[in-house]
This record gives sequence, structure tokens and C-alpha cells, in this order.
Amino acid sequence: MTRTILITGGTSGFGAAAVSRFLAGGWRVIATGRRAERLQALVDAHGSERLHTAAFDIRDEAAMHAALDALPAEFRGIDALVNNAGLALGTAPAQRADLAQWRQMIDTNVTALVTLTHALLPTLIERRGAILNVSSIAGSYPYPGGNTYGGTKAFVTQFSLGLRSDLHGTGVRVTSIEPGLAETEFTLVRTSGDQGASDTLYAGTQPIVADDIAETLWWVANLPPHLNINRLEVMPVSQSFGGFQIHRDA
Repeated sequence: MTRTILITGGTSGFGAAAVSRFLAGGWRVIATGRRAERLQALVDAHGSERLHTAAFDIRDEAAMHAALDALPAEFRGIDALVNNAGLALGTAPAQRADLAQWRQMIDTNVTALVTLTHALLPTLIERRGAILNVSSIAGSYPYPGGNTYGGTKAFVTQFSLGLRSDLHGTGVRVTSIEPGLAETEFTLVRTSGDQGASDTLYAGTQPIVADDIAETLWWVANLPPHLNINRLEVMPVSQSFGGFQIHRDA
């Protein structure tokens, strides 16, 4: 039986790589994202027999429900949800941060994620499916400038654990996947397109790349149905834990 997975943020980074990985593995894939031209590029690359795309802003609840209502019959039996859409904006400390950016991160990383999850829970329960939430090590390890982004990812991790508890006995599996340093469009988005900042961050490292997380998502989704990975923290070998900050008076 061909299984179906819905992947948000399917137009770049982890999401686009996951779309390709699951299609290559024989799944049907529903890919969502804001950029219709990138979704069309996925269709051009993979065809439309097992790929359905839906272009909308994940923060737009009405558009989200309209896209779900418009799913073709063969894509309605969703067996797995990958809540991947999310972003970080800004690197300033909290006292100098842009409140509009904080709200956009909360609306995208938290509100939209729970809204879509809530909408799909009846189907996922019926099909004893899986929910894979892309969180971040930023939800566990704070760093300067991480403020609201880290807070949203801490929510995703705790929400995943809460879902796991509430869905006890339903057969639905829930996983929080928490990547570390990863080279995608993430830093370009965070810094409003500053390629120099992105190059500096990754210089001399061997960071996680999108295909690494796509392979991780594939592994988790295809585990035997009696196994659940609660949390999976993934870092490149070049990244590890640092010490606490200490401020000293001059």
C-alpha cells in the first residue's frame, strides 16, 4: 500500500529534500509552501502522479483549510505529517529586537504548526499515522540573539511530548527532530539575505545539510509501527556544547 505524507515548507531546505526523499522511496507526497514557482519546479522534476502541491502561507488558516479541502481523493489518506515550515528572523538581543519579527516567528513556528496538526489529527488517528515536528537545538540551548526563535522551538519540542502523551493508545507516533548547525537558506532568511553572514557562520565547518535531515525524517517515518522516537537531537561533529557566559565588571 502506498502511504501519503504531508510536508510543510516544501520549497527549500529540509522540506524540499524530504519531498525528494519520500518520492524516491515510493510515498505519495503533499508539498506545501508559499512560493508557487518552487512548488512547480518540484512537479517539473518529479511529475504529478505521486506529488500534489499546494501554495499558501502557512499562517493563513483559511488558505490552509481550503488546501486540505481541495486535496484529490488519492491524497486524502494522510499517514504522516512533517511540520517543517518555520523560520528565524533577526539576531539582535531582546532589548533591541523587532517585535514584528517576534510575532512572525510565533505565528509561523507555533500557531500555524498547531493549527495544521489539529486539523489532521482525526485522519492521523484513523490511520495510526505519524507526526514529525522539526524543532531545533535552539529550544534546549539558549544563545545570544536566539530569544523568540529558541522559545518557539522549545514550544515545538514540548508540544511534541504533550501530543505523544495525549495520543497514548491511538497508535500515532510523535517525534521531535532537533537539528543543530545546518546550512540551508536559514541564515539568509534570518539576516535578510546577508550572504556574508551566512558564509561566516559555516566557514571551516562541515554542517548538517538538507539531505541529512531528509534521511533522518525518512528513517523515523519508516520505523516499525511499534517503535516511537520521542526526541532526536542531531548535530554536526563540528558543533558541541559551549560554556556559560560570564560578565565581569571592568
